[in-house]
Amino acid sequence: MDPEVRTMRARLGAHASWANTIDPASRTAKARAAANGRFEKQARELHPGATDEQIARVAEHLRKKHFAEMGLKSAKARAKNRPAAA
Repeated sequence: MDPEVRTMRARLGAHASWANTIDPASRTAKARAAANGRFEKQARELHPGATDEQIARVAEHLRKKHFAEMGLKSAKARAKNRPAAA
């Protein structure tokens, strides 16, 4: 299948799925909880004697760091695939 057609079909399917979802937050709650748990676990490993408030702050920064790293990798990949300016 042509990659462009496959992308369009996937996009259609995603829109149909989300159109059938009344409460998007509840649909993604388990995944968000699992991700937040991972960041909290990392924070507790880094700072075993910290208070719950400190752990929450560190976990939030670990989450932001993770998404910033993903953004940087994405930007690098897009730049790599971009044709060189003439």
